[in-house]
Amino acid sequence: MEIYDVLKKDHETVRGLLAQLLSLGEQEEEQRHELVSQIRDALIPHARAEESVFYNSLRSVESAKDMTMHAFREHLEAEAVLRLLQLEDKTNMDWRETAQKLKTALEHHIQEEEGLMFEKARNHFTSEEAQMMATAFEKMKPEIKEQGLAGTTWEMLANLMPPRFTDSFRKSSGSGM
Repeated sequence: MEIYDVLKKDHETVRGLLAQLLSLGEQEEEQRHELVSQIRDALIPHARAEESVFYNSLRSVESAKDMTMHAFREHLEAEAVLRLLQLEDKTNMDWRETAQKLKTALEHHIQEEEGLMFEKARNHFTSEEAQMMATAFEKMKPEIKEQGLAGTTWEMLANLMPPRFTDSFRKSSGSGM
């Protein structure tokens, strides 16, 4: 299986969870909290592993640098909305409006990623390289899931750094990734 296939599978999982969340009634608080946790557990490990394996590989392609950095920014924005959704009980925000905002942001991101980014990657990576990325991606996700908020935040920062600085940053942060 190539990286494109595993990323699409994850995208479908998150889409399904968001659809379930948005179908809930106002009184279904427990189910809402459970679905938000499931979305977090699917989205954050996906994003960190995708950044580390796919985006950082694609970032080495000169003609894809801007596109890749744009995708990093979209991850940051979607994650910020997800964090707001997690805090909705502590704020006066409308959870449904926040969930819809997250869905819209992710739909936009997925469309760009599965279109232009996948096309660019397929033009630059062999099938064997795409398979190796898929294996690395799948291996990383459970490790990232165990990190918690602080660890995934450090990992996000490490993913954004130029590759020559990443290893020393990870060692100094204690993230272990």
